[in-house]
Amino acid sequence: MAYIIGIILVIIALIIIGLIMRKRIYDHVDRYEAWKMDIMGRNVAAHLSKIKSLNLSGETQEKFEAWKERWEFIITKELPDIEEHLFDAEESADRYRFSKAKKILHNVEEILQSIEKEIEKLLAEVDELLQSEESSRQEVEEILPHIKACRKKLSQNRYQYGKAEAYFDKEIDVLEKKLNNYYSLVEQGNYLEAKQIVDEIKLSLDQLEQQLEVFPRIYKLCKYELPSQLDNLYSGIKGMKEDGYRVEHLAFEKEIRTYQEQLLLMVKKLEAGDLQNTESLIEDVEVRIKEMYQLLEKEALAKNYLDTQIPSYEESLGDINNAFLDTKLEVEKLKHAYYFEDHDMERYLMLENTIAKLKTELEELLLELENEDTSHSKLREQVEQGFEQLKELNEKHDAFRKRVHNLRKDELEAKEKLIEIRNKLADTQRKLKKSNVPGVPQFIWDMIRKASDKNTRVMKVLEKQPLEMSNVQEALAEANDAVEHVIEQTNVMLDQAYLTEQVIQYANRYRSQYPLLAAKLAEAERLFRTYDYELALEHAAKAIEEIEPGALKKIEEFQQTAN
Repeated sequence: MAYIIGIILVIIALIIIGLIMRKRIYDHVDRYEAWKMDIMGRNVAAHLSKIKSLNLSGETQEKFEAWKERWEFIITKELPDIEEHLFDAEESADRYRFSKAKKILHNVEEILQSIEKEIEKLLAEVDELLQSEESSRQEVEEILPHIKACRKKLSQNRYQYGKAEAYFDKEIDVLEKKLNNYYSLVEQGNYLEAKQIVDEIKLSLDQLEQQLEVFPRIYKLCKYELPSQLDNLYSGIKGMKEDGYRVEHLAFEKEIRTYQEQLLLMVKKLEAGDLQNTESLIEDVEVRIKEMYQLLEKEALAKNYLDTQIPSYEESLGDINNAFLDTKLEVEKLKHAYYFEDHDMERYLMLENTIAKLKTELEELLLELENEDTSHSKLREQVEQGFEQLKELNEKHDAFRKRVHNLRKDELEAKEKLIEIRNKLADTQRKLKKSNVPGVPQFIWDMIRKASDKNTRVMKVLEKQPLEMSNVQEALAEANDAVEHVIEQTNVMLDQAYLTEQVIQYANRYRSQYPLLAAKLAEAERLFRTYDYELALEHAAKAIEEIEPGALKKIEEFQQTAN
């Protein structure tokens, strides 16, 4: 029983699946039927009828017949065949031949897509032809006034074009001939070919208008203006040579002749209607003429500069030479009294060599001026460099003279400084003698003796011939340091002695009460009498601090107030 029910269910399922698949086939058939009807309803014939407004002959007639024939074939043959295919698909679906039905529908879809592409191509070709005709007609309407304007411009300004008038006349004739060819092609119905002719006319017309616009200026420059400028430049160079200006080395005459020949060739090319490379040649010539004038002007200015500045240069060089001779005499005298450092002598010799070099260069420059072998501009550079060297030389000479004068100044200042140091040492010695201390420690006297010896050394160095100031300064610095050290140690020693006296006097009030304090004070007094003030202060201060802490600070403050 279950087996039978299973078979029944399978049969029912197969029937349902078959119905669903048949429904899908019917849906596809309906969609392709609608697509076919849509194609049949398109107004392609009306679109094709627009071609009738053109000249139906030649290429246009052939294309129109081909498009019409193709559309009629689609309507009368291909679309009815599709109807039969759709009927076969439905019949196959009714018989549950779904595979065959799908294959038929797939073939129908390919046919419909092919028809769509053909219709699209057909309509595009129709539109292209119509647009070509319309755009060509409009462009020709715009071209005609331009051609007439070119003819008028050439006729009214013939003198500006010279022999090239014939070339431009011929070019306009060619355009007009092409225009007539366009009209002929239109009458024959060959609109696409006519469109190509219009495009060629436009391109040629643009080039011609541009040539007509720029030609007069270029022709005038090449035939009249630039040759005239070159002639004037050539005459100017000849005149400058006669006036003594050195321009031979520039070799402009040969270059000018080359440019004149190039311009003559360019004029011939222009008269033949060839404008290629004219702008570059004109630019080259204009730039070079400007450069030539600048170089000639530079040479003229250089000559005038030399005429006015060489006497001044000779005078300036003579002045620095005379000034250096005075310095040289002074140095020779000072060499006996002073020692010159190596770097000072190097500066001195450098000044001498530089002056000699400039004098030699001036003699050579004067010879070149007479021989006329060198351009004035180059000689000017040499003179300008010479002026710069003279300026630097004057600065270095002034600095050296100050250095020489400073030798004597340094000697006087050293002697004054020595006197000052000696006075400080003498003042210190007097201060020691006037002090009320029992005596002066031996180390103080030793330092005074050493300081005195260093002062004596300074005197000996100052007396040496030639005087070497570096040694003087070194000895002077040592003497000054020694005296300052004496002053410092003397002041420290006296302060310790005075403070020791004050501490002992202050501590005496406790002497009777504290036997230990009395003993320490006695030791401090003994050290004091033997001039050991530092150790005496240390014993006394330690003794009083043990009895009265802070007493030493109180005594120091009192002593500072009293001083």
